[in-house]
Formats: sequence, C-alpha cells, structure tokens
Amino acid sequence: MNRLRVLLAAVLLGVVGWTQAQTAAVPSTARAIFAGGCFWCVESDFDKVEGVLSTTSGYTGGSVANPSYEQVSSKRTGHAEAVEVVFDPRKVSYEKLVEHFWRTTDPTMKDRQFCDAGTPYRNAIFPVDAAQMQVALASRAALEKSKPFKEPIVTEIVAATAFYPAEEYHQNYYKKNPLRYQYYRTSCGRDARVKQLWGAQAAH
Repeated sequence: MNRLRVLLAAVLLGVVGWTQAQTAAVPSTARAIFAGGCFWCVESDFDKVEGVLSTTSGYTGGSVANPSYEQVSSKRTGHAEAVEVVFDPRKVSYEKLVEHFWRTTDPTMKDRQFCDAGTPYRNAIFPVDAAQMQVALASRAALEKSKPFKEPIVTEIVAATAFYPAEEYHQNYYKKNPLRYQYYRTSCGRDARVKQLWGAQAAH
C-alpha cells in the first residue's frame, strides 16, 4: 500500500510539474500589429479586449524611417496608420485578436476605411512571425466562407516590418479628447458601417 501511495504521489508531482512547465513556456507578453483606418479608433477598439496590456498608434508597411504624421498623410511613404497591440497570450490568444479586428473594421474596402481614403488607411494585418502569419491566413480563408456579407475580403496580410510610434498627441487620443474623438468616429460612419456589415457579429 505504501509503495502504491509513493507511486501515485510521484505521478501527481509529474503532472503538476508538466503543467507548470507548460504554463512557463507561454510568454507573459506578445505583440500584434493591425491597420484598420484611423489609429485612434483601432486603439480604442483593442483597449476594450481583456488581456490587452497596451496599444500604441504608429506607422508601418512603408519605406521611410521614423516618418511624421504629415509625411504619412501625404500618401507618399507607403506607410499605413497602424496600432501595435501588446497582449498577454495567457489571457487572450492571437486568434481572438484577429477575430476582433475583423469585426471592428470593413475588410471589403481597398485603400480606404470609412470616411478616410488612401493607402495610409488601408485595412491590413501585419503578422510579426510565422505562427501569426499562419493564423491570420487561416482566419481570412475561414471568414471568406462564413462572412455575413457578399463583398470579397480585400484585407492585406503582410509580414510585419519596422513599426514607428506616432507622435505623442496621437496616443490615447480617444481618452485625451473624448468629445472630438466621438464626433469624428460618429461623423465618419465607422460604427454604422461595421454594424451594417457584421450585424450581430460586430464587436463592441
């Protein structure tokens, strides 16, 4: 009986040790990059997701190092307004973030999101590694079969390059200037279009 107890205890310790090792193998933070038109709005949308630790508005996907807002908005840098999302993968998966992204943007528009037109406002996912690339591509393929609208999905999925944080006045704009932000978001028709596209699936 004593031998059986010892054996059982050893097995339980092994299971606990394996579980702890598996938990330790999951990093406490990871990053993701999304472009969905105005980065003020994308920041606001991702800040609502449990497990998201921080969001940073910035520029990526272009050829100019450390661009200014004026340079990017001139539509000559190739950059998109984007948001870097730092998240806890133990609380929210990259898959869930991609799902949230789809349902807060208009993936049917080329070089445009809502009232903002031009390449800086393109809809795009920028995977930071091969695993994220696989997830993003699989998600887009699955969505093509299940989307509640007829238009094709034209969202770009491109490997991430350098991400340049935007000027400080753009960071957390929706918190610093809530009235101006809400007026812009409403007048741009963002929420109305998302609801039109996604219906009950729209993220809030």
